[in-house]
Amino acid sequence: MSTPTRPRVLLIEDDAPIQQFVRLALEDFALELVVVADVAAALAALAQGPVALILSDLMLPGLTGFDLVERLAADPALRGPARIAIFSGALDAQARARLDRPEVWRLLAKPCRLDELEACVEEALAAAAAVPKAVPPAPQHPAPADPIALHFGGDAALFAAFRAACLERFGADIDEGDRATASGDLAALHHLAHSLKTVLRMLGQPRDASIAHALEAACADGEADAGQALWPALRRALAALR
Repeated sequence: MSTPTRPRVLLIEDDAPIQQFVRLALEDFALELVVVADVAAALAALAQGPVALILSDLMLPGLTGFDLVERLAADPALRGPARIAIFSGALDAQARARLDRPEVWRLLAKPCRLDELEACVEEALAAAAAVPKAVPPAPQHPAPADPIALHFGGDAALFAAFRAACLERFGADIDEGDRATASGDLAALHHLAHSLKTVLRMLGQPRDASIAHALEAACADGEADAGQALWPALRRALAALR
């Protein structure tokens, strides 16, 4: 019997002592703690797979926790099932008002008590465990999300031809992305991500499309660090499809 995958908790915190506090507080929990120091690295971590809880500071190098909430609100596929908890010493009245939105599940003011942090994590893990894991029976007809039905009018041969052409092209796309990333050409990377976002949606790859969308948005905003962090995740997705 295979060992069940442990739920992931993503901590976004640039203060090393706080990182260590959270590690020690959660060392007895059955979870995988992923620790990153900025939003760009957090987006890359989310692109690699779902998390049960996002625990983020507000004041971070580069993009802030507010920016992270905005980005994930605009891209629910990248956020996935994660609950978002803001863990910050900057939770004044203005910050709390900005964070009063459905995407933000909980606010933890630093310094928080150990039992508050543990309760937050326990509730998030319990909520993740309560999500039904059973796979529903296969429908008799293609589901609306079936890319063949959704984008190709049910023409399986047309979809197969399109897919084959895309897979053949992905090698050149990877080379183009590598060059753009190495040279810091955000315009070229933005153009590539925009194109791949559409292609991946048409191929029925919503998570990979969400990575492309996040990369597109980062490049449009001039966020070179986020682009550098997200391209490897999109590159791996393209390579896996080939």
